Amino acid sequence: MDQITTIENAVGEFLSGNKIYTEYENQWQYLYESYLGGEDYKNAQHLVKYQLETAGEYAARLRSAVLENHCTSVIAIYSSFLFRNPPQRNWANFENMPEIDQFLVDADKDGRSFDNFMKDCSTYSSVFGHVWCVVSKPNVNATTRAQEIAMGVRPYVSMLTPLVVLDWNYERAADGHYHLDYFKYIEDVNGNIKTLKEWTPDIIRTTIVDSENLKVKETIVEENQLGHLPIVCIYNKRSLVRGVGISDISDIADAQRFIYNMVNEIDQSVRLDSHPSLAKTENTLAGAGAGSIIQMPDDLDPGLKPFIVQATGGNIQNILASIEHTVESIDKQANVGAVRTTAARNMSGVAMETEFSLLNARLSEKGTQLALAEEEIFKHFGHYYGLEWEGMTIYPDTFNIRNRHSDLDMLLKAATAPVNSTEYKREVARQIAAIIVDEENKELVETINAEIETATTTFTADLNGNTG
Repeated sequence: MDQITTIENAVGEFLSGNKIYTEYENQWQYLYESYLGGEDYKNAQHLVKYQLETAGEYAARLRSAVLENHCTSVIAIYSSFLFRNPPQRNWANFENMPEIDQFLVDADKDGRSFDNFMKDCSTYSSVFGHVWCVVSKPNVNATTRAQEIAMGVRPYVSMLTPLVVLDWNYERAADGHYHLDYFKYIEDVNGNIKTLKEWTPDIIRTTIVDSENLKVKETIVEENQLGHLPIVCIYNKRSLVRGVGISDISDIADAQRFIYNMVNEIDQSVRLDSHPSLAKTENTLAGAGAGSIIQMPDDLDPGLKPFIVQATGGNIQNILASIEHTVESIDKQANVGAVRTTAARNMSGVAMETEFSLLNARLSEKGTQLALAEEEIFKHFGHYYGLEWEGMTIYPDTFNIRNRHSDLDMLLKAATAPVNSTEYKREVARQIAAIIVDEENKELVETINAEIETATTTFTADLNGNTG
């Protein structure tokens, strides 16, 4: 009996995470629910429960609760700017590798291109603060590389969220470089059956565990053909804890939860205002609905006659003002106030320009982290073939974040300035064309610029559209 208990304890410990995982697990789950919204958010019961509220009443409030998902909105804005233009890659010594071409089209062996894979990594690293990327290659005991190509065997990537990575350990080498020397994660879940995988520099151990009965069903051990762990931690922002990043929505999720509860308070206030409560004695019979009849006992004390408890509803405006203030704070935290149109109308030109600069800096930092992660991925990719990565990945570090309407208005006013310089007029014309014409239509842009350069007459314009 003691031996069985010891085995069960060992299996239970094997299924648990390290100290850092235990500390951050609830926070990661909360951030994930805040990003997903929908039924996942409702089932997590982030709606504050009233005192003395029954389970049925709380369930009814949950069903009617409405979530304004600011977490998804903010991350979608970041992603739209960051991946508006694809990253540039210099392949160097990887240029003629057929495996690279296949990898770019289907990076994860599930039909997802590498660009889409990195986009998903960027999204979920924004949610959790970081994600993990495992670069794997099946060991089929092929004798030649041609055989591997014929069999479709090549490295592929898998994205792991922090919720499934149970344990990891960094070791510092003699040269000061930190590297992973242990990594454990849940690879698959099928009911009570969980497949866990452990990586060390020497072996790759796959363990199938019955989590309900705490029994090990099967263990498979393979040799690690690389001699190191081909695993990359893709950070959103680095924290002081190695292997843990900083989320973009950690504070926004709290503000979103506050708004979620305040919107429900408005719903409850409106319902109370529209459907007041009736206070009566136990023996007084009353129906529900408009025009209902109330029957009172003949001997009822006049002081106990039924009366309506009417809610004033005067606090709704205060709640709405509080929600509006919270939304503004979300925009400030995320530096998206100049992008989300509801806030842009109330911002001055200087404030909008400052906000754009802050957003540009934030996006540039995210692009740098993705570029570093990509280069690490390609390093591990090359190690499977005995090659060192000599290429380079460049993500955009500046983003065309501008208020086109404001800029166009300014340029039209500049065109009417009393400046008799031909070059000045041409520069104004070039900038107006850059705003109006889609920059992706390069042929048209080049044609217009050529016409502006070769123009032999100057022009003036006023706000009425006159030219001369």
